[in-house]
Amino acid sequence: MTTDTTSDMTGEPGHDTDGAVIDDWHGSHGLTDLGYVQVAVVLAIITGLEVLASYTDWLGRAFLPILLVLMIVKFFSVVLFFMHLRFDSKIFSALFYAGLFLAVGVYIVALFTFHFFDV
Repeated sequence: MTTDTTSDMTGEPGHDTDGAVIDDWHGSHGLTDLGYVQVAVVLAIITGLEVLASYTDWLGRAFLPILLVLMIVKFFSVVLFFMHLRFDSKIFSALFYAGLFLAVGVYIVALFTFHFFDV
């Protein structure tokens, strides 16, 4: 059986000789392999900066805010690229972020309950 796997890059799948649809076109759902490697390298550099910051004392009081910013950048990079939220429907992003903000809100309320933020 021969197959016609041609696609006109409009999202239309090809057909085999029996008329069955072959969905071989993956579209632009994600990065190229090089793009994923670049994102991984950036994440590795950010992780290295986090480790460096945890072993040095020169940051002083800026240590925690810098670490939190690096953590947020890494989190959103992983979510957007490796979990494909950047390339998926906006409804998936909305559901993910709603759950994220709800979980963080519940965690903060729990910390207030235990007087975590009292000095």
